[in-house]
Amino acid sequence: MPNFINNHPKRAPFRRIGVMGRAGKASIIETLNELIGLLQTRALSIVIDTETAAIEGMSIDFDQIDGVKLKIVPRQKMGDHCDLVIVVGGDGSMLQAASVMAGTDVPVLGINRGRLGFLADVNPDELIEKVKQVLDGQYWLVERFLLKFQIVQNDADGKPSDLVIHEDVALNDIVLHAGKSVHTIDFKLKINNNDVYRQHADGLIVATPTGSTAYALSAGGPIIHPTLDAICLVPMHPHTLSSRPLVVPGSSHIVINIHNDNRTQPMVGADGKASAPLENDQTLVIAKHDKTLLLLHPDNYSFFEACRTKLNWNLYSEEFSLDK
Repeated sequence: MPNFINNHPKRAPFRRIGVMGRAGKASIIETLNELIGLLQTRALSIVIDTETAAIEGMSIDFDQIDGVKLKIVPRQKMGDHCDLVIVVGGDGSMLQAASVMAGTDVPVLGINRGRLGFLADVNPDELIEKVKQVLDGQYWLVERFLLKFQIVQNDADGKPSDLVIHEDVALNDIVLHAGKSVHTIDFKLKINNNDVYRQHADGLIVATPTGSTAYALSAGGPIIHPTLDAICLVPMHPHTLSSRPLVVPGSSHIVINIHNDNRTQPMVGADGKASAPLENDQTLVIAKHDKTLLLLHPDNYSFFEACRTKLNWNLYSEEFSLDK
């Protein structure tokens, strides 16, 4: 049994399979074509988004597009036409899919053609075996929560108003950073209306458990099991030796303000997407999003095995074999 406790019950057999990927590597095109070929042998309905269908080298016979066994739809509409979406690419491709599929109740499975693949966890050489298992009902569904941030204009008293300047959603992390500047940011942090600290740092990473193995990990943050309802806050190069990552409840309401003494232009971005400026007379508010993402894992998936293999915990496999 996998090490997940908040799994969802199995569903009726998947019949309408969405396929998503992105251009950039010949290996991605090869795997996309292999996947489509497998789905065709199972006589399943295949739904391809317009961006994926436009990738040069895709083996799609456009004369066979009948709206039943094969259809092409806008990426934003994938959730309306599928009961499972399979993404070919790296974790970045999975993050793009998450922004579209969150809240649709359609599970997402990832075939890894990237570097690490914590989200896209099926290896390409296992594609046939693992996808067949999933189609035969051998899988686990796990719900992952997302974060939402809003940049809000302050009123004349310096309090957040109802005017939202910018907002976005993240599966991995929301990052306050200094953009192109080499100066640290001077900011104040509150959690649930409690003062936490005033910090001088290159920025702050606010990560979900899903994102704890991404950017936050490279900044010295903890690895958080993806089933935990928690948020991690990791300072980036803080100008104090006593500053450490914080792990707070997932229900936390996080507020960040830029101090008047700040000398650079802070920026805020979600999951590596385009960032927005945060001014001194504005407030950054971060909280759990009301939408979630359903990730589908093959039956034998283990988060700890993923950590061992992708983070090289067992680099010397013979000396540290778990079987001895």
